[in-house]
Amino acid sequence: MTVKRNVPRKQKTPTFEKALKELETLVESLEQGDQSLEESLQSFERGVTLTRVCQEALQEAEQKVRILNGDARTSALEPFSDDNE
Repeated sequence: MTVKRNVPRKQKTPTFEKALKELETLVESLEQGDQSLEESLQSFERGVTLTRVCQEALQEAEQKVRILNGDARTSALEPFSDDNE
């Protein structure tokens, strides 16, 4: 007999725009106060994840701009590698 386990699938990382839009929706939902405590905690957790996705995307964009501009401070930055190309 096969036992099914509830193993969460790894979600594909959303684009910056999709993550930001979902984050805005979550914040609006939390501000309304209509969710149960459990739902609020799940929304908060998702919001933290989305915030990290957005922060990473912005840091990568900033790094790419600095590299493209030949900013003198690029010596402390790692070379940009675009996984989407």
